[in-house]
Amino acid sequence: MENYIVFDSGITTSDRIVLEDLVSDIKQFGQSRARGKNKPDGDGAATKSALATLDELNNPKSPAFQPTVFTSKDYDQLHSGRPFRNWLLQTYVGMAQSIVRFESDVVMLTHLLLYFTTTVPSALYLFFWHFTWLHGLAHFMMQISYMGTYTLMMHQHIHMRGILKKRFALFDYLFPYITDPLMGHTWNSYYHHHVKHHHAEGNGPQDLSSTIYYQRDSIRHFLLYSTRFVFFVWLDLPIYFLRKNKRILAAKTAFWELSSYTVLYVAYRLNPKPTLCVFIFPLVLLRLGLMFGNWGQHAFVDEEDPSSDYRSSITLIDTASNRHCFNDGYHTSHHLNPLRHWREHPNSFIKSKALYASQDALVFHNIDYLMITIRLLQKDYKCLARCMIPIGERQLSMSMDERIALLKRHTRKFTREEIEVKFRRQSQR
Repeated sequence: MENYIVFDSGITTSDRIVLEDLVSDIKQFGQSRARGKNKPDGDGAATKSALATLDELNNPKSPAFQPTVFTSKDYDQLHSGRPFRNWLLQTYVGMAQSIVRFESDVVMLTHLLLYFTTTVPSALYLFFWHFTWLHGLAHFMMQISYMGTYTLMMHQHIHMRGILKKRFALFDYLFPYITDPLMGHTWNSYYHHHVKHHHAEGNGPQDLSSTIYYQRDSIRHFLLYSTRFVFFVWLDLPIYFLRKNKRILAAKTAFWELSSYTVLYVAYRLNPKPTLCVFIFPLVLLRLGLMFGNWGQHAFVDEEDPSSDYRSSITLIDTASNRHCFNDGYHTSHHLNPLRHWREHPNSFIKSKALYASQDALVFHNIDYLMITIRLLQKDYKCLARCMIPIGERQLSMSMDERIALLKRHTRKFTREEIEVKFRRQSQR
């Protein structure tokens, strides 16, 4: 069974530790079954060792502590035999740690410097100096490469209410008003929709981005789902807050959405070509991307208990989501505790592994959310089943065909009657 597990060359150190621990569980289960036992042998020493190593990597007081400086490489991969290069790295890390809120988050400053030395000057040049389609489209392609990492950096920002130390609070508060529109976000919409709405509803019946009303392997249903969000979220979200009797939040949401669109309209009237490349193309692409991602994050919903965070979201151990997007693959962990720091997700998963297994939580590897959505729309359940990492006795006992059947059940559209019954049960707990 472990033959299906792939260790990508770009996997993070934390993900490698987690994946090795899960592979160890699979091997132990196979060995126990071969000896006629139902439960694996072992005292959990490997898991305890994995957790201890993860804790050391995150502890600034530990000699093994590793800050994240770049998304592309882990800290221990940055050191070389060149003394000047090592001195430069350590000097930058020390300076950055005096600015960022968490000592591990040097990468946050790295990316702020990247955006303010590439995206902002390029946009200003296109608007106020000289526009060419070659530069405009190259700028848009650059933004495509930035969008995922930036959005998940802002994911940390909106949950923690900042990423820098308090003495930089003014800049920490203001910089999104500059960079958000350049990355396809309307002002404050991510915070209002994600924090104040999505986490309050948790993919339930009143979640505007809920997947439960749709057949998650249907192209037609995905198009309906994404089209509604792209064209109507500006209206749906304020109406949602009004229904919840949150008038101030409704007014704020409407104000910032309409303000963003007004600025885009005026900019287009004054200078249409750069407005398309700098603002409008990124806006459309990001909103489609958010729906591709959310569909993948909440495509698999257990009909037995669709309100459970363990059974309505998934965990990914992969390169794209975790290396480049701040451990976004640990989506179940994030829903269980939205304030958990991104570096703590692998630790939390290992610590709660038995609970994940008892809840029949789904874990995948070597695939990201976008590809999960694409594979679902292709109805390629064989690929998804191979990417699934079985945890717990029930999943470990499954054949590949049984995995495929499980995944198909979890993508089924819920009827209105089922939703009323199952989520009424949740409200009565």
